[in-house]
Amino acid sequence: MADVHEIASGMPHVTKWERDDGTDRPVYQVGGKSFVFFRTPRPDAVDPETGEKYDDVIMIWVESEDEKLALVSDESTPFFTTPHFDGHPSVLIRGSQLGEISKQELTEIIQDAWLSRASNRRATTWLKEHRLS
Repeated sequence: MADVHEIASGMPHVTKWERDDGTDRPVYQVGGKSFVFFRTPRPDAVDPETGEKYDDVIMIWVESEDEKLALVSDESTPFFTTPHFDGHPSVLIRGSQLGEISKQELTEIIQDAWLSRASNRRATTWLKEHRLS
């Protein structure tokens, strides 16, 4: 989970919104738009064997439905979705499964999440500095 916090907070113009319920489940935003969101346990993400709500789900925005489908359809990754997020440009991942992807892949996914929510000016500036767009 530390990698998620490090990567998300390292993007420019990021605000970290802390919940006032005493939990460590921040929301990372750019320009008032969330791009990484640590969810509270919800009935739409449960262990299929025990029925217990997952308490470590992270929601990450994606650029498009195609990108979402690519990530959740790839059985080699731990990304998933639930019916609650049908039509929503985001994927879910459990914090306990972050080790199943490389830090580089996690970095790219969070950077893409930031890009999908940042203003055009901020995104263009960042891309010019980091990716030769």
